[in-house]
Amino acid sequence: MKAIVDCNSFYCSCERVFHPELDHKPVVVLSNNDGCIISRSDEAKKLGVQMAGPYFKAKPMIEKFGVSTFSSNYNLYGDLSWRVMETLRVLVGKKNVEVYSVDEAFLDLEEMPSEKLQQLSIEIKETVERWTGIKVSVGVAPTKVLSKIANHLAKKNKVATQCVVVLDTEEKINDALRRTPVDDIWGVGRQYAEKLYRFQINTAKDLQQMDIEWAKKNLGGVMGVRLIKELRGETAIKMEEELVNKRMIATTRMFGQAVDNIKDIKEAIATYTSRAAEKLRRQNSAARTVSVFIVPKEQSHNTYFRHGPTISSYITLPAATSITQELIKPAVQLVNTLYEEGKIYKKAGVMLSDIVPDDSIQGNLFCAPAKNSNRLLMTMMDNVNFAMRDDVLKFAASGTARDWKMRQELRSKRYTTRWNELYEIK
Repeated sequence: MKAIVDCNSFYCSCERVFHPELDHKPVVVLSNNDGCIISRSDEAKKLGVQMAGPYFKAKPMIEKFGVSTFSSNYNLYGDLSWRVMETLRVLVGKKNVEVYSVDEAFLDLEEMPSEKLQQLSIEIKETVERWTGIKVSVGVAPTKVLSKIANHLAKKNKVATQCVVVLDTEEKINDALRRTPVDDIWGVGRQYAEKLYRFQINTAKDLQQMDIEWAKKNLGGVMGVRLIKELRGETAIKMEEELVNKRMIATTRMFGQAVDNIKDIKEAIATYTSRAAEKLRRQNSAARTVSVFIVPKEQSHNTYFRHGPTISSYITLPAATSITQELIKPAVQLVNTLYEEGKIYKKAGVMLSDIVPDDSIQGNLFCAPAKNSNRLLMTMMDNVNFAMRDDVLKFAASGTARDWKMRQELRSKRYTTRWNELYEIK
């Protein structure tokens, strides 16, 4: 049996951990630059607050009903996510946990007797909530796809299910499939859902009964076959081991305000490169390819603004490196080739690829000893910045004023990752 543990309105739940007075009250969390709504509590959903809707459009309703609003606080969310996942590892064993996203994890419960699944699921839910303060829903079934369906039903009617649904019999599975529209099936996107409805395939049960050959032809080949098998209770999507080292590392951000000069863009690219280099060193790796992109904001004649096409380029270095200054230099040089005078830019990003283990890189006998000791300098910088936070040590190319930084006017404190922002109990 497989289980999925899904945090309920995760970002809102994180805010409620340190604002218990907001329990059972409407809460929303905004995207980067406070642009759109990316998380809503159940109370906010009932008021009609739209997911992914622009904040400025929802603001009148939010103010009218006193909806508590927060800017994204990724330091807090990332730390609480780690605590949830560590709790699950303690409960079922590290090898039985597959972290699927920041707020979801699959659990392998194959060794658990079927008669104990319901009680175990309740214990998992209650323990996570007691240890972390984050509300979760648990769905259990023979396969990953069926467990996602179980979890969806658990969240759909929290009062009746107590956020736990276990599909451990054929009767329960068939009932769940009949109650699940095809567009609520994990792995079925909007376009495929529309296609299935045209075929008069309206529920997960309808899809389960389709022929394998039909799935090959109409549902993307192998992926469609796997989906049908999973709906039939046959394991076709296996548990995956945690990806310890990333094959590509990226840092991208929307600017806090429109940028029209190359100096600010270079500062942003240097800052993003520094952050990506830190991530690179954290996994003891080095990168050989540096890619940079910038996104202009275009204006039509009717003054309606939209994002322009992404403009990007890359450079391959003579040797892989994890030294920040060796990555900043080519990244900033790429900005010179991408930037166009007179355009306004809204977003930029840096990606590092062709990643190899850092210990596979040989020192250069023809370089001065000081240059080969740059790794020691990077370690010292990383240690200081980790201890003191907020880029206490940074390269001059990153700038000091940083007027382009992301806007977070409604961000709560970083209670778990900053000493000077610790939660106070009076």
